[in-house]
Amino acid sequence: MENDLGSTGDPGLDRAVRQWLEFDQNAKTAACVREMVKNGAVDELKKCFGARMEFGTAGLRAAMGPGVSRMNDLTIIQTTQGFCRYLEQCFADLKERGVVIGFDAREHTASGGSSKRFASLAAAALISRGVPVYLFSVFTPTPYVPFTVSHLGLCAGIMVTASHNPKQDNGYKVYWENGAQIIPPHDKGVAAAIEENLEPWPESWDINTASKSPLLKDPYQDIHREYLQSIQQHCFHREVNKCSEVKIVHTSVHGVGHVFVQAAFKAFDLRPPYAVKEQKDPDPEFPTVEYPNPEEGAGVLNLSFALADREGATVVFANDPDADRLAVAEKQPSGEWRVFSGNELGALLGWWSFQCWKQQQGENKASVKDVYMLASTVSSKILRAIGLKEGFHFEETLTGFKWMGNRAKQLLDQGKTVLFAFEEAIGYMCSPAVLDKDGVSAAAIAGELVSYLATKNTSLSQQLKAVYDEYGYHITKNSYFICHDQNTIKQLFERLRNYEGEKSYPKECQGFAITAVRDLTTGYDSNQPDNKAILPTSKSSQMITFTFANGGVATMRTSGTEPKIKYYTELCAAPGNSDLNQLNAELNNLVDAIVENFFQPKKNNLTPRPDS
Repeated sequence: MENDLGSTGDPGLDRAVRQWLEFDQNAKTAACVREMVKNGAVDELKKCFGARMEFGTAGLRAAMGPGVSRMNDLTIIQTTQGFCRYLEQCFADLKERGVVIGFDAREHTASGGSSKRFASLAAAALISRGVPVYLFSVFTPTPYVPFTVSHLGLCAGIMVTASHNPKQDNGYKVYWENGAQIIPPHDKGVAAAIEENLEPWPESWDINTASKSPLLKDPYQDIHREYLQSIQQHCFHREVNKCSEVKIVHTSVHGVGHVFVQAAFKAFDLRPPYAVKEQKDPDPEFPTVEYPNPEEGAGVLNLSFALADREGATVVFANDPDADRLAVAEKQPSGEWRVFSGNELGALLGWWSFQCWKQQQGENKASVKDVYMLASTVSSKILRAIGLKEGFHFEETLTGFKWMGNRAKQLLDQGKTVLFAFEEAIGYMCSPAVLDKDGVSAAAIAGELVSYLATKNTSLSQQLKAVYDEYGYHITKNSYFICHDQNTIKQLFERLRNYEGEKSYPKECQGFAITAVRDLTTGYDSNQPDNKAILPTSKSSQMITFTFANGGVATMRTSGTEPKIKYYTELCAAPGNSDLNQLNAELNNLVDAIVENFFQPKKNNLTPRPDS
């Protein structure tokens, strides 16, 4: 090994370490690697250098620290160099149009990494190749990046964020020229280009020179103003908002959302929400929560509930740290707080989007045939039920907003109206100005909904019941099992594909008749005339959906980022069937049957979700 560095005893690892120290100019990560070699910390070195972070459609996400498996100065430079080369191949006008870069407020003192520094290094790499860069001077919500791509007609966007992940993580999210997250084959193209451009270009480290370049622009003031202007097209009840006495509490959970949600409420003439003081300013330590994820519900929202009780507020809004998702809770007459699921909030916002559209159209009902709403395949089918009755189109896409954003853009380019898209993981696209989930515009629109309902003496909970009464109850139950053995997972799914002999799926599950099966791993769909699935398929992940005769739908899928087998179940009842106790009992029985017969947790040694 170089200089006074000893050997790890593993020639491959020695080579990886040597190359790292040759390339890395960050004193903290380089010193950390030298220290590990000196101390003989081979296991830790193998974690850092065993496998390079895989660049996928979601970009990168990993812990900050040294090595090719972590987010750090060098891996950011290598990734951006590869991305830059790929953009050069795809766009002849890259040097005229350019790229936007945003970042959240994450930091990692031990490795000297932060989202802002990573964004500056990415900018330096692109500028060194003559690419104009629109680098935000301050942290912004993730949706500002896709908005900027679309608004300025740029080639691409980069957002440095790990969203709601634990504090040690960071990420690198990429948008294409259409304003949506990348989809295949771009991920493979970028990944290959990264491998071909691992040696840092000297200028990639030079943040100072890049900061003085005429190619560097700060879009913050213009984009902030234009974004707030743009979302006002979805403000339909300004007079109601101005007079509203409704009190709302907002928390940004130590992330970037505070300034932007306050501004969005002001743009809608809504009364400013009460901010949770302990959580309103960005803090990379996330000191008041175990996980900065509003999906975790009550634990993350306790400070919000306490503030709401003090101020007499009845509604709580929470963004995740990069403000692209929104959670909502409402105080019930009993004094308890109800945290709405992503599917319930999707039902409310979808219903509201259509009501506002109808009001805007007046008598021109014919154009409803050009209206679309989207949801991911594991989200509630409530929009399908509303669409069937009201006459608009509902489409489902694969899981993830990259698919909804890209499909929305296709429809918009065909002259269609895309009113709303959502996923059950509290992600909502309420405006076509951002082709991704956006917790800022969703907060303003939900604020107007709350204010409007108050004029009718109605709460969100009451309105949700009214939606279900009119269009049919859609109740869901989602959970997962933990399994670290890939062979077990594969065998579990293969058993379902060869259930009653070769290539035959189950026809029933403990008395619940199955009417259709869709397998997006193999591309089979019994609902299609040729048995071929319409949605894209992927052999690298497992995903089977069963439709039951009683209106139940169940999807079993593996997670791309965690050792989990997830299940999403929903019972879609016909309008008029509002015996909630009976429906819940039926769904619980269906879930129990699926768990016992399809998952077989005892036989497969699966660990149930910790809190279930």
